[in-house]
Amino acid sequence: MSDSPLELDNPIWRSLCTCHARYAQGDSLAKRFLPEFGPLAGMKDQSPESYRSLAQLFDPEDFAVLFLHSEPQIPQGWKILRHEPMEQMVCASTAAELAPFARSEPAIETLSSADIPEILELTTLTEPGPFRQRTFELGGFLGIREAGRLAAISGQRLALPGLTEVSAVCTHPDFRGRGYAKVLVAAVAQAIRLRGETPLLHVLQSNTGAIRVYESVGFAVRRTFHLAVVIPDPAQE
Repeated sequence: MSDSPLELDNPIWRSLCTCHARYAQGDSLAKRFLPEFGPLAGMKDQSPESYRSLAQLFDPEDFAVLFLHSEPQIPQGWKILRHEPMEQMVCASTAAELAPFARSEPAIETLSSADIPEILELTTLTEPGPFRQRTFELGGFLGIREAGRLAAISGQRLALPGLTEVSAVCTHPDFRGRGYAKVLVAAVAQAIRLRGETPLLHVLQSNTGAIRVYESVGFAVRRTFHLAVVIPDPAQE
């Protein structure tokens, strides 16, 4: 795993410049995922020039989600909708160490494109982070069903050289308290490890329950980021 600031301190930007470049739009200063994949966006830096480039990728009805390693430096022409601390966690566990956690009854199943309507219904209900029609294509998604209902999911999102993000961890309210999040995070992380890559994830600092779950399977906080949800504000221009 590369632990350099270039790779980990600007993860959305690096993903869009490397492994997910085919899903990106933008220029040498700012990029975003194609809208049907979601609002995640990255910039080379927080210069006014980079924000101007970012503004070309979003209209006033669409917001951008940024993972920033320093306080937001929002220039004129943008408005902050949300700003809170977020932890970046990296998993040190091996595939073998993750295996005992990745067992479940009901069984874990690999989800397919046929499951997208159910996945969208679950992510809309639980709001694990931005999830749109084509987010599913970013990586393998696993799920657990109970009585034919999709009870919980987790999958893969950002991809950097040697690193893949565990994401969209969510459980339907009817099935919480059964340990499904831990099982699925471990299973997704194990699949990443089996490819010879290192799992990472991002979680709101305020979500202490989720952080404890992730720590229990071998994730540790690497550094704190600033989650910023911003939107173009023509009234300020």
